[in-house]
Amino acid sequence: MFDPTQILAYATALAIAAIIPGPGITALIARSISGGAITGFSFLLGLILGDLIYLSFAVFGLALIAEHLNTLFVIVRWGAALYLSYLAWQFWFAEHQPLDTELTIRRKDLISASLSGLTITLGNPKNIAFYLALLPLVIPLDAITLHSWGLILMPVTVLVLLAVGGIYIAGAVRIRRLLSQLHAQQIIFRSAAVMMLSAAGLMVLRA
Repeated sequence: MFDPTQILAYATALAIAAIIPGPGITALIARSISGGAITGFSFLLGLILGDLIYLSFAVFGLALIAEHLNTLFVIVRWGAALYLSYLAWQFWFAEHQPLDTELTIRRKDLISASLSGLTITLGNPKNIAFYLALLPLVIPLDAITLHSWGLILMPVTVLVLLAVGGIYIAGAVRIRRLLSQLHAQQIIFRSAAVMMLSAAGLMVLRA
């Protein structure tokens, strides 16, 4: 088991990394503004799921296996880059309308939001390297057991990412009522599109 200082150090480092805006956070804000809190949290669910997958890869040493599956990761990166480019195109050319605060959320929209969040995270396999670099600084990898992974690392990761993402969602929803001007919506969505397209370009270069 880990002592409280190790858990706190891991949670703090993860929170700092999560707070730094990137394509995922930018898209999260845009989704929350356009679709409200429920859509935002559905998108955040996808982001968190992707992080948990890579955390598990790092913990169980699958990052070493990944070195022998480079072709698979190249395919994943290309697929993610294409999907991010498609999302960027949608965000850039989205038809903006006055925001409906009583918007009816459809189930397929929530599923789409979650898949988008998952794709953005999985599209960057360097998240494995992040966890491999972070964990040994606070917790020896050979000290992590299946028990501590499932009962400590996974819940702490979910809580930290949920808290950070929740703050961004709350902020986006709070200003949602102020974004009645279509021009303001266009700026936010096109900023998200640029971030996504940039991330897609980096993935292609790495592939």
